[in-house]
Amino acid sequence: MPFLINLIRRYAIAAIVVPLAAAGARKLSDTIESRRGASRGTRWLRQGADTVQNVFGRKQKKRRFSFR
Repeated sequence: MPFLINLIRRYAIAAIVVPLAAAGARKLSDTIESRRGASRGTRWLRQGADTVQNVFGRKQKKRRFSFR
């Protein structure tokens, strides 16, 4: 039974908490950029949110004719 609870807890973290944290980091980055302008910190917040989203959440669309 503890195995099932741990599995559900892990799924909840991956499915709910991580995307919310990524969205929060993006929102914070947008707010700071609108007040103070672009900076290294806001760029890092946005890149961190993208990285978390790619690792745990939705995947980027694969481009058909992309050379990257």
